[in-house]
Amino acid sequence: MIMGAKQVSRYCGGIVRMMLLAGLTGWFLLNPGIQGAERSALAAGEMSQDQLDQRIHDYILAHPEVLMEALQSLDQRQREAEAAQAKETLKARADDIFHDKQSPVGGNAQGNVTLVEFFDYNCPYCRLMAPIMDQAVADDPQLKIVYKEFPILGPDSVFAAKAALAAERQGKYGAFHKALYGAKTRVTEAVVLKIAAETGIDVERMKSDMQKPDIQALIDRNAELAQALRITGTPGFIAGDQIYPGATNLETLKKFVEQARGAQK
Repeated sequence: MIMGAKQVSRYCGGIVRMMLLAGLTGWFLLNPGIQGAERSALAAGEMSQDQLDQRIHDYILAHPEVLMEALQSLDQRQREAEAAQAKETLKARADDIFHDKQSPVGGNAQGNVTLVEFFDYNCPYCRLMAPIMDQAVADDPQLKIVYKEFPILGPDSVFAAKAALAAERQGKYGAFHKALYGAKTRVTEAVVLKIAAETGIDVERMKSDMQKPDIQALIDRNAELAQALRITGTPGFIAGDQIYPGATNLETLKKFVEQARGAQK
């Protein structure tokens, strides 16, 4: 059976409500505010389901904060489950994350610690991180960077990502990557082509290489990998067995890298 969007919404909403009711029921039975005799009656099945539902309903009306506590608990458990799943995925797909031969590399390619970045050239937070990343590389001669093109902000971003990967084939990825972040405007197709020419890239060759299936395949692979790792925005960083979502400052980024380096010893 194929459900429409509204049916899916109602179905999912019903599941959440049932889960919440089950959680509240368990909480209600264990709550010290329920007197012993009443709790025994509930546990023994001496109270009907309708009576139990009404009792829970009345208690929630009298204590609405219980609903918020239950929702917060459910949300926390969901986040913990997602984080645990992401950690398992990170371990299982370490080669895809750290050693994909098609992913461009910066810093020291033979370094003793690797920092992976998922990014979009039109992401303002990624742009803020660009000089911080440069400084981190300058301060740490053993730091390897693996770049994961993750264009999620529209067709302009996809064009820029493909152009950057095509520039890699001319040995110009690093210079082009930095120049794109140096743009003072949105990185559109026209801006990309202008910057490519200024960076000394053979633009016609670049445009031809951009059409090759393996470049689109790499972008698709990065998107699938980000989804599996619960990286839903940019930038997103990985080092060792840790995932760091969002932008940060240089000090925090260095600590993140050092934790990964220490865990390897």
